[in-house]
Amino acid sequence: MNSALPGYLMISSKTDTNDLSDLSEAALKELGPLLATAQDVLKRKLGAQRVYIGRYGHSPGYPIHFHVIPIYEWVEELFWKDSRYRILQSFADGPGETPTDGAELTLFVWREFCERAEPPPVQGRSVSETIEILRRAMR
Repeated sequence: MNSALPGYLMISSKTDTNDLSDLSEAALKELGPLLATAQDVLKRKLGAQRVYIGRYGHSPGYPIHFHVIPIYEWVEELFWKDSRYRILQSFADGPGETPTDGAELTLFVWREFCERAEPPPVQGRSVSETIEILRRAMR
């Protein structure tokens, strides 16, 4: 998957399995700290407000991987300005429910920055600048 959102990462296993429980103990011990480092760098060096980490894919032929999705302030602002996504508020049910959550922002990022032929303009660092920062910080 290509993403126009700077800092959107996919962290994958080197082992050809689609099942987390098939990974070796050594691989599992590397995975947690790697995901934590990615989150830390996205927040500290790139200014992400939040970082969502999730496993979504299950297609045969691809090793298990995790999507690391930075949510910058400007991304959330774009989400709130886009009236198409306001319908999602109707799913919040009950007292204390927030008007949006990580699933809705993840959907927004996927649709707008990964699937759209013309994604919204990026504010701040470009994808290529972000890649260089991530490479230096995660060595």
